[in-house]
Amino acid sequence: MWDIMITIFVICAVVLLWVILFDTNRFVVRRHSVCNPKILKSCRAVVLSDLHNKKYGKDNAILLSAIRDLQPDIILIAGDMVTSRKKAPTEDAVKLLYQLSEEFPIYYGVGNHEHRLFHKAEKYGSVGTDYLSALAEKEIVPICNSSKEIAECNIRIWGLDIEGTYYERFQSKTMDVDYVKGLLGEPDATCFNILLAHNPDYFPVYAGWGADLTVSGHVHGGIVKVPFVNKGFISPTFALFPKYDGGVFYEKDAQMVLSRGLGTHTLPVRVFNPGELWCVEFTPQE
Repeated sequence: MWDIMITIFVICAVVLLWVILFDTNRFVVRRHSVCNPKILKSCRAVVLSDLHNKKYGKDNAILLSAIRDLQPDIILIAGDMVTSRKKAPTEDAVKLLYQLSEEFPIYYGVGNHEHRLFHKAEKYGSVGTDYLSALAEKEIVPICNSSKEIAECNIRIWGLDIEGTYYERFQSKTMDVDYVKGLLGEPDATCFNILLAHNPDYFPVYAGWGADLTVSGHVHGGIVKVPFVNKGFISPTFALFPKYDGGVFYEKDAQMVLSRGLGTHTLPVRVFNPGELWCVEFTPQE
């Protein structure tokens, strides 16, 4: 009896280890379409989120090939391309962004890891300023509480950089629409407004502010996608089965594309939860 139980345990452990190794080192392509009368010209975006300086193949050749195959018009970044650690490496993320910038316009929204690097030099040293300087060499400028317009499409892309207290663990700080307005001002109601907002927990607030489409990341899909339940297990705030774990969500007329991200940090584990590369099609509605 014990021999059978030990054998079953070993088999399960081996299978779980294989799943972890497999899912932690692969990504899948997800697609979503947005049709809206404010959009004047079709546009295709590829969404990158939570890469955390990870590489898929030598010099990210596998990831680059997948992006090129999708033939995007623009790249949307929902934050955390690097990891906030003192002397943390950023070279792989910089090299990827350099290569992408040669082919596509990049709209870079920051995550909590960039926020720490940019605002806490006393803790992380020059990592943040060095990263910004490297990006500036290719004219890649993170959108921090400002916006950029794609005039021919009538699309305005906003980047929201919220305070670190909205990312703290073991709690969920309340956010209201006035806070977002204080950072961004009023949205342009005549444009289709895309909001790059790393933390998806506040999606109803983003929708209330006026975001037609929110693009988020941060949750890494809940690390473990529980079979049959099809939900992520845990959020960065250590909330179990978070409401926003990955996929497309709706709040009245507003939508959110929530990427499960491409990399990992701290716990380098994904279970039944591969990385995601999103392709979003924007088309006019007649």
